[in-house]
Amino acid sequence: MTLPATNSQSKFFLSLKSTIPSYASLVDEIAETLQVSIDSAYRRIRGEKLLDFDEIKLICQRFNISMDQFLSLETNAILFHGKIHNNTEGAFHEWMKDVLDQLNLVNSFSKKHVYFLVKDMPPFHHYYHPLLASFKFFFWMKSILYFDSLKNETFSVDKNFFAPYQEITQQILKVYNKVPTSEIWNEEGLHTTLRQIEVYYDMGFIPSSKTVKELYNCVLEVIDHLEIMAETGRKCMFGQQPKPDAAEYRLYVNEIVLGDNTFMAEIGDNKITYLNHSVIYFVGSKDKKFNESMFKNLDNLMKKSTLISGTSEKDRKQFFNKLRKKVHSKIALLEDL
Repeated sequence: MTLPATNSQSKFFLSLKSTIPSYASLVDEIAETLQVSIDSAYRRIRGEKLLDFDEIKLICQRFNISMDQFLSLETNAILFHGKIHNNTEGAFHEWMKDVLDQLNLVNSFSKKHVYFLVKDMPPFHHYYHPLLASFKFFFWMKSILYFDSLKNETFSVDKNFFAPYQEITQQILKVYNKVPTSEIWNEEGLHTTLRQIEVYYDMGFIPSSKTVKELYNCVLEVIDHLEIMAETGRKCMFGQQPKPDAAEYRLYVNEIVLGDNTFMAEIGDNKITYLNHSVIYFVGSKDKKFNESMFKNLDNLMKKSTLISGTSEKDRKQFFNKLRKKVHSKIALLEDL
């Protein structure tokens, strides 16, 4: 018996089709997942054959979706997906792999864009400079993940805490730089990183004032790089000039709103919102109503912000000079000690 075209199963497959890359075939994916023929997969997609619970489970696992999403429940619940990581070095690397996988997913779509409501300087920008990345990884592992191996460890230029993760961070940067991006900044976006450096020096976790000054200079170099991307409106790797066909980089400044590190991705005709938890980890939601609401909020913020990339030279220079002034004030305090 042929089921009505409006049934939940047909709607579900229609929704599922819009979440896979344009080059992928939904029928091939379903046939492979359920280990059935192409014709049998078509009959399920058209709603001519009902899925059983085992098949629903396989599809939910394959496409990382929930049973609620399949059933199209109209409730006030907002569905999120993500992993709970334990605080081990292996789990930390697994978290980075999750970041890379999500970026690869976004980049696999021809229509794509990411939006970042910045509270702290995005982690991607810390990866540009090896020494700054080394410090950031040391901080995360010591004060957020509480690695036992770093309990009595201090930070120095000679100790490369970035080395075990350098390959995957470079992969993350390469993919991230392929995706058009809009970032909404406030001049307080540097505060967290600068404060972490300052506190670690005060606590003796960075024994050398020379190392602290080198870290501040790294931040200045990253600011220079961000200004180059903002001026051209294009992304590029650290130390390089943007190419004309490089991914778009839009930088907005909002002097009133301090962001919360919300990360949203447009993929095809759908959106995913990633929210921060436990400082560095994230959960994501494909909930349509939630994402439309989040995007409306981001869109309103961008309309009330100043676009300083590719235009507004005066505003752009003022913003980056304010960032530099914050760093130089830290260096001046250090030299007065």
